[in-house]
Amino acid sequence: IKSKREIELLKIAGNIVYETHKYIKPFIKPGVSLLKLDSLAEDFIRSKGATPSFKGYEGFPNATCISVNNEVVHGIPSNRKLKNGDIIGIDIGAKYKGYHGDSAWSYKVGSVSREKAYLLEHTEKALFEGLKQVKPGNHIGDISNAIETYAKKHNLGVVRELVGHGVGNNLHEEPDIPNYGKAGTGPILKEGMTIAIEPMLNLGTHKIYILDDDWTIITRDGSPSAHFEHSVVVTKDGYQILTGDDNFG
Repeated sequence: IKSKREIELLKIAGNIVYETHKYIKPFIKPGVSLLKLDSLAEDFIRSKGATPSFKGYEGFPNATCISVNNEVVHGIPSNRKLKNGDIIGIDIGAKYKGYHGDSAWSYKVGSVSREKAYLLEHTEKALFEGLKQVKPGNHIGDISNAIETYAKKHNLGVVRELVGHGVGNNLHEEPDIPNYGKAGTGPILKEGMTIAIEPMLNLGTHKIYILDDDWTIITRDGSPSAHFEHSVVVTKDGYQILTGDDNFG
């Protein structure tokens, strides 16, 4: 549970992440390289008096994780250029005065297939189904179950090995927040907790594997994957998003 001062710093960090997403979104189009997007994000984060949370984290080389099509998460930005019809997940973290904001969003590149549009729409909606369960007295399992139930209803594979997490002066804190599970189980939410909820859903099987770079995780069957994440604080009657529009609201 975070103090009022800590929550204020987490709001600023979260807002920087949100603004970074807004800043780079217009650059996401066919022909742009992943490294260009990464460098735009890093420069913007630093211009706000923050540092990129991911750069150097357990040896990760870049400021952002950028994952394209069948890449689930933790893609390393390269000279690869985006093509019309790609989908791209961008995970951004910013550290401000010792506290982290963390949010991932998935985007269309040009015009995408109906299947990819369906995946993006319902992965984003799954995030908000999970968020509806965030209030004091509810369990982590209530969030997990809401995401899994929604994903299954829409025939999407739920990645099981990767989870949401607490967020604070460490990028990843307790508790883990799986995107599947049983309602009424797990830690109980209390006012002042700060957590990152992040469904990662696949158009095909939930199975994944990790590439030789020891970072990039891809779907085992080659199907597209999407990733949406917000950091939130538990309030007395629900939650406030730290990495979105209603920050400072």
